[in-house]
Amino acid sequence: MDIRKSAKKALKSILFATPIITGVIILIGLFNALFPKRYLTMIFRHNIFADPLIGATLGSVFAGNPINSYIIGGELLKQGISLVAVTAFIVSWVTVGFVSLPGEMLFLGKKFAILRNVLAFIFSIIIAIVVVSLMRVL
Repeated sequence: MDIRKSAKKALKSILFATPIITGVIILIGLFNALFPKRYLTMIFRHNIFADPLIGATLGSVFAGNPINSYIIGGELLKQGISLVAVTAFIVSWVTVGFVSLPGEMLFLGKKFAILRNVLAFIFSIIIAIVVVSLMRVL
């Protein structure tokens, strides 16, 4: 009997979340279509402080799955964008989700979702600078 109750609750949760998740997927696709990769090359200026900020901002807006970020990151590197910018882009792409923030706030709470995204954004910049600096040393 408890299994049936659990299954009903799980089904209700899935049905409740489906429109929200669908909306998030559509928004992510829309952002990716509006900002093609070739426009990104005009934004970056090879500045150790500005590039990771720009990269983290763009990665936060685009958002997506890790596999896509690695492919896009490789293409960005081929186009001459700095490693620190691409690193911040990839880290924020995977960890920050401003597009999915409304859904996250609904499921995890407003305060937690905002704090998690802000901290992930800040740390994506710090991680990018530290990783690239360490790679130069090694």
